[in-house]
Amino acid sequence: MPLCFGILAFPEVQQLDLTGPYEVFASAKETEVHLIWKDRKPFLSSTHLSLTPTTTFADCPPLDVLCIPGGIGVNALLRDETVLEFVREQAMTARYVTSVCTGALVLGAAGLLKGRRATTHWNAHAFLARFGALPTQGRVVKDGNLITAGGVTSGIDFGLAVIAELLGQTEAETIQLSLEYAPWPPFCSGTPEEASPAVLESAKQRLARSRVERERILSGWPDGRPLIN
Repeated sequence: MPLCFGILAFPEVQQLDLTGPYEVFASAKETEVHLIWKDRKPFLSSTHLSLTPTTTFADCPPLDVLCIPGGIGVNALLRDETVLEFVREQAMTARYVTSVCTGALVLGAAGLLKGRRATTHWNAHAFLARFGALPTQGRVVKDGNLITAGGVTSGIDFGLAVIAELLGQTEAETIQLSLEYAPWPPFCSGTPEEASPAVLESAKQRLARSRVERERILSGWPDGRPLIN
């Protein structure tokens, strides 16, 4: 029986958070990968790429791996009890509960990070403690059956790490070679520590709208539920 992967696919998802792991998971032997949402209508990612879910919450089979990607669309999910309940239900039986980038905040809102080591995008890392998580720096952080990944591009590293857990290092390395995944970025600005002050400030300004909205939504956490309106 093939391993069953499910990736939450929602409006304004950061497409590489989704498509990076998808490419890795779908490249592995004997796997099936579902893009899951409330319905199967096409929607736009945060950068306006059209994506189409392959199954719904109601029709989703039990998953070996549940993956929550991030993006500006996460803000709405933090207040969506239908989504959070689906995540909780699948997490009860999944072999691995995972996230990429700010998808970790959805796991937190679902109550799945309490007392667990977790990471997320650098611009959202400070939010993890509000969910009772143990904020941990790292490209990919594993705590039992919980695996979380950092910012957007970490999804490929994360996907390979998950495949190694399930199918062994040889399979993960075979996929890595097949994809010719050998990062060699042209600039050294991939983390706040590496970036110049000017570049860091520019990135913070670009991400400010989403961060301010998350601050508003989570203003009552952990003493109350996320702000609804």
